[in-house]
Amino acid sequence: MSGLYIAAGGGGDPVGTLIAARTLTANPADPAGPAEVPRIATYAWERPEVDPTSGPLGERDFDGLVHGGGGREGGGRGGGGSGGRGFAAFTPATRARPPAGSTMPALAGDLPARLMLLDPGPGLSSLARQIEAMAEAAGGRIRIVDIGGDILTHGDEPDLCSPFGDALTLAACHLTGIPTTVHIAGPGLDGEIGEQALLERLAGSHPLVPDRDAAAAAARALAWHPSEASALWAAAIHGARGTVRTVNNVIRLTDVSPRLYPLPLQEAIGHNPVARALVDEQPATLAAAADLSHRLTGIPGLASERTRTPRQEPPAGGIAALDRDVAMKTLREAADGADHITLRHAARALGLTWTDIPALRAALTTDTPLLRLT
Repeated sequence: MSGLYIAAGGGGDPVGTLIAARTLTANPADPAGPAEVPRIATYAWERPEVDPTSGPLGERDFDGLVHGGGGREGGGRGGGGSGGRGFAAFTPATRARPPAGSTMPALAGDLPARLMLLDPGPGLSSLARQIEAMAEAAGGRIRIVDIGGDILTHGDEPDLCSPFGDALTLAACHLTGIPTTVHIAGPGLDGEIGEQALLERLAGSHPLVPDRDAAAAAARALAWHPSEASALWAAAIHGARGTVRTVNNVIRLTDVSPRLYPLPLQEAIGHNPVARALVDEQPATLAAAADLSHRLTGIPGLASERTRTPRQEPPAGGIAALDRDVAMKTLREAADGADHITLRHAARALGLTWTDIPALRAALTTDTPLLRLT
């Protein structure tokens, strides 16, 4: 087995993690051979437009999870959970319990991977035990994948907005004692730390460049998922360059953007002050760990990541009445001169929701990860 892959930030990171897994397990001697189905662990921690509740979802927030490694059902945000050496996995039939929402069950159907739940609710030690059980089931090695690179935060970057989950992942993997490598995909593509700053922190790392087949493995998920960072990385691998308007930022795709950089776990922890503090203090609860992160960065650890651009009024008659030429004019205006726009931002600019992305793609006759405007 190729080991356990961990999508460090939750949300759309499992999509990019699949691309990384395909890249890291590629067999140059037999490029047409069957691809191994990777095991990907992820938080169910998504933006408010997907999940209106606060904080990461746990086992008690889902129906229809399947269990492995000796675990038992239970837990969630309040405690319990996979407190032993077990873990829970998603299937396409899994459902989030209202009012919670999650894209993970649909990703379990559209990503060629086994998707497993990281439940941080019972605390850091429990999270480490979950990861240990998952890694043992997957062959005993861990590869953390972070899309964009904010896992290497120093805690004081002006655009930093979500450092806690990544730091929690680093600390939990350290506590397992299992050999672990961190992989940075698409430096700067999450809009939290600039590309140049990350390249300085990655000095000495020898990157891989995924091929288009690796990116194409995630195409079914990217056709509907609102992820922006993973979509940017996939688009860069397919050759897109230039500026991209996202919901909160303008990102530039460069020749660095397709790259995947490895570094040792301890080197990543050395960059991340929250991860170091978590390892040193090992707080007993998720709330205490979040408070520690808040003290060090000034960013509430369990706060939902909010967007800075409001959604417009929905079009009269809905998406069925959308005129392509009018829509493209609106999107060019919303993009402020950028070469591309993400489908998530395009939907917001047209008064639609993320669930309208597949219909919007059809209306705009595009099947690429980003919508090209120039």
